[in-house]
Amino acid sequence: MAYKTPGVYVEEISVFPPSVAEVESAIPAFIGYTAKAEKDGQPITEPIAISSLKEFEQYFGGAPGEPDDAFEIVINETQNPPGTRTGISAAVTTKKDSFSKYILYYSLQLFFDNGGGKSYIVSADKFPADGKGTPDKQKLIDGIAKLKAYDEPTMLVVPEAIYIDDDAAYKSVVEACINQCYDMKDRFAIVDVKQKDKNPDNDAKAFRDSGSPSDFDHNRYAAAYYPYLVTTIDRNANVKALKVKEHKINGNDAPAGNDNLKDKTMEQVKAVANDVYNTVKAEISKATRAILPPSAAMAGIYARVDNSRGVWKAPANVGVYSVSSPDVIVTHDQQKDLNVNPGAGKSINVIRFFSGRGPIVWGGRTLDGNSNEWRYVNVRRFFNMVEESVQKSTVWAVFEPNTKNTWVMVKSMIENYLITKWQQGALAGAKPDDAFYVKVGLGVTMTSDDINNGIMNVEIGMAVARPAEFIVLKFSHKMQVS
Repeated sequence: MAYKTPGVYVEEISVFPPSVAEVESAIPAFIGYTAKAEKDGQPITEPIAISSLKEFEQYFGGAPGEPDDAFEIVINETQNPPGTRTGISAAVTTKKDSFSKYILYYSLQLFFDNGGGKSYIVSADKFPADGKGTPDKQKLIDGIAKLKAYDEPTMLVVPEAIYIDDDAAYKSVVEACINQCYDMKDRFAIVDVKQKDKNPDNDAKAFRDSGSPSDFDHNRYAAAYYPYLVTTIDRNANVKALKVKEHKINGNDAPAGNDNLKDKTMEQVKAVANDVYNTVKAEISKATRAILPPSAAMAGIYARVDNSRGVWKAPANVGVYSVSSPDVIVTHDQQKDLNVNPGAGKSINVIRFFSGRGPIVWGGRTLDGNSNEWRYVNVRRFFNMVEESVQKSTVWAVFEPNTKNTWVMVKSMIENYLITKWQQGALAGAKPDDAFYVKVGLGVTMTSDDINNGIMNVEIGMAVARPAEFIVLKFSHKMQVS
């Protein structure tokens, strides 16, 4: 300011260093098939953000209808004396292989039920009107590739990948997710382990041998979960149109006549015998409960734990909502090789059922499960968040003089941010110096050549709090002393 006229001049002096604006840590991107993909009458061809299931339905529609022939209904009556109904039971069996393999809508339900919020949706394609068919590997991979241009997503989830029958094709979808996470280093892949014969050892071996990448550097950006989950979400079946296959009275086929319910639709059954209809409907509801891979639920749990505790808290030892039980009961001994595998090193996190608690996430390792640095999901995701937050917050320093004044401002900005993280419990250490360090300066992180070439090196070290995965209680006898 040029002072030419006598008077009093006011200048504001900035004494605070720039601050780090923390990025969001739990915004998943779901890739899969949808009923439609349009907004305001225009087709959706790129990833789009949503914040609720209602918004998903508005843009992408609902779930495909399940075929009527996927259900077999047998009604059993007891009559004593004949003509007087004294008991009703129904058996509903399902041809699960006939159920639609396009499960993105149900997965979104599970995600929101478990604490999920904002997410991105990539419609790989529209599923057939009859809901039949199998997801295509290349269309899923192409959908994953679209996310490279989007900075906000921090997780990748492809629930329908489990329905790709060919192991090599399934592996290629998993690799596409994990490789993108490794390349961009700002996102994390949540992977489902296929259930082939519902044997934990066999399923884990198949996944490690042919269903997952072998590059440990890449695997640190992913976590795998097992088994599938028996949810409380009903598949989209047209209950009123389902037909009764058999109607038995006292163990014998019901006699011909209006009271014989064989081949009648459920709507017709309701019109003539409402009590029978209610009994059968309850059994149909049990039979239509969707069994889903756990990745969508875990994406919701990641968001729930991040919001309630912080990204540095392991997303484990927490309940899974809208789930009655795991589809496979994994025992303590069976989990040993899944959690820690000396050979492949690919840890598989298990969702187990505990009496009195229900389904609980009982594992918090990345696929690089034997690494001392990147063994835990929360450590990897915390570094992702801090790296991106600091990177975006230091853009102001580009083209600033590469001198001590700039170095001090950059260092102060990062230290202030990390002190806050330490106070919140994200970093281990009795004092800040034990929890982290920030180094920058000539002769410290830079040489004269670096400065001449316009390079400012900033070195940051963090002691991220690790989960107490194994708590060992040691007991011994104490001699009587009085």
